[in-house]
Amino acid sequence: MFQSFLGVWIWILHYVSMSLLSSLITVQLRKNLFMKSGERSNRMSLMIIKHSISDTIRDAMPEEENAKKFLSQIADRYVASEKAEACTLLSKLVTMRYNGKGNIREYIMEMSNLVTKMKALKLEFSQEILVYLVLILLPTQFGPFKINYNTQREK
Repeated sequence: MFQSFLGVWIWILHYVSMSLLSSLITVQLRKNLFMKSGERSNRMSLMIIKHSISDTIRDAMPEEENAKKFLSQIADRYVASEKAEACTLLSKLVTMRYNGKGNIREYIMEMSNLVTKMKALKLEFSQEILVYLVLILLPTQFGPFKINYNTQREK
């Protein structure tokens, strides 16, 4: 009787230890799969990022295995260039001239696009300033239009 009782306990201990061992192996396999899928998505993200940026930026950056670190390196390196970009956009805006070729609407939309880019760089222009800038930079052939706008403008 004692031997059968002991045999049952041995069988129970064996069964419990095997189920614990299999669950530990399953947990470890899941961790490995999760790690591998995370590594795969990181590699894919890094490939997509590197493919979507220009060659000059990609070549200037050191090799990085982590997509998050790569993006933070790019952000750190090009923070100072926002000032240069704002200066370039402002000089383009002020020196733009309508040459008489093409559509006047496209010229005005290009100026509006530059102002929108400057707003993204936290350099705000009101719509009123944009309108006056467009009027100032128009050639003399638009003189009657300028006069008409200035006389009908009411606040």
